[in-house]
Amino acid sequence: MPKVLMPIGDATEVLDTLYPFFRLPEDGFEVVVAGPEARWYHGVLHEIPPDEKIPWDITREQPAYHIRATAAFRDVNPADYAGLFLSGGRAPEYLRYNQDLLRITRHFFEKNKPVAIVCHGVEIAAAAGVLKGRALTTVAKCALDITQVGGEYVDRPCVLNGNLVSARTWHENTELLKQFIRLLRKNDER
Repeated sequence: MPKVLMPIGDATEVLDTLYPFFRLPEDGFEVVVAGPEARWYHGVLHEIPPDEKIPWDITREQPAYHIRATAAFRDVNPADYAGLFLSGGRAPEYLRYNQDLLRITRHFFEKNKPVAIVCHGVEIAAAAGVLKGRALTTVAKCALDITQVGGEYVDRPCVLNGNLVSARTWHENTELLKQFIRLLRKNDER
């Protein structure tokens, strides 16, 4: 069964992460969750609450499910993986400083393997220096993470650019996963 690597950390957005975690095996792909260490991580839920007396301009965060990483970044050999899924939440804010994760991320772009990015996951790819000349989308508040490294921000629900498929938020998970699975299958045929 081809493997897909999913990096996470504390404050990983659960819908960004758990939907592909359960969806990819349905199409024959094993998801391996990795983190700075192999341990349980705290997931979070982000939303702009409807019908609040005082409206929110940005997402509110609250605790959600816990997610277990079975591998530490330092122990990951990216050559063993068919694809990379970068989920969002606040975790990428600190994960983008992990040199092992940046090495792993660069491998997928250098080898033209399928990569899916949703929401704040773009911060990891930006820090890895792999977005120059690439068109992709993300949640609007992260557009600068694309443009400041020479990429092109596209305000669409889902954007396909070569081996890279990106989505703004978990609301576009269905299309994101449909395109990512297509890329994984196409790459597997080579």
